[in-house]
Amino acid sequence: MTILVTGSRGAVATSLITLLRERGVDVRPASRMPADSSTVTCDLTDPATFAAALDGVTSVFLYATHDHAHAFAKEATAAGVEHVVLLSSSSVLSPSAADDPLAASHLHVEEALTSAPFRTTLLRPGSFAGNAKSWSWPIRAGRPVNLPYPGAHTDPIHEADIAEAALAVLTDPALGGRPYHLTGPQSLTFAEQLNILARATGLAITVNTVTREEWKAEMADHIPARFADGLLDWWQSCDGVPAKLTRAVEELTGHPARTFATWATDHATDFTG
Repeated sequence: MTILVTGSRGAVATSLITLLRERGVDVRPASRMPADSSTVTCDLTDPATFAAALDGVTSVFLYATHDHAHAFAKEATAAGVEHVVLLSSSSVLSPSAADDPLAASHLHVEEALTSAPFRTTLLRPGSFAGNAKSWSWPIRAGRPVNLPYPGAHTDPIHEADIAEAALAVLTDPALGGRPYHLTGPQSLTFAEQLNILARATGLAITVNTVTREEWKAEMADHIPARFADGLLDWWQSCDGVPAKLTRAVEELTGHPARTFATWATDHATDFTG
């Protein structure tokens, strides 16, 4: 069995590669820009890189990208791939997912893969705990964190739990071929997450409530306007509304999902410099 792990420089993939190697599984890390000779080139926006990366592969861990999803599925089928585990998003579960640019891009990839002849397992995490790293810049600078909806709830999940869930479905055939909605163990507001970060880092962290337009202007160099609007609409819908939690992480890994406090402790140096 050879498993291709795309996006190998990402936090989830890095952890997954380590876990698979500890199991003695033949792993083929892949990246758009390989950092070393042990990593193959697989640019998910360039179908010309697919065939070589997939040659001899039996399973794939795939990051969700809407570019050329059907072409990837076609090349994976031609290569004889038996199983693809897709890192998707719980945003696809929204009734309005097709109208949201972020959710729609995940839906497109899911549809491309599930219509192919190989088995597809859909991992649909909610909010990555790692999204909190976007606050590291003002926190390290001693400035308030600007938020339009500090009372919006999310279900932050540790990247290590996503990696362990991926390990489970890649190595146990009985678990594959269906969707999993992955969440952290708690529904927390952004303000509560920042309080947890303050305790983990020993820093005084304050929140500054801003308007949607002020936040969009601040993030204009990092998030395209249409995606920013989708995020803002989602946060607005979650303002004061606890997130729905699942036990999928525990069911797949055998242990409860890690708390956001654990993530904050693990990543404290990202905020202290």
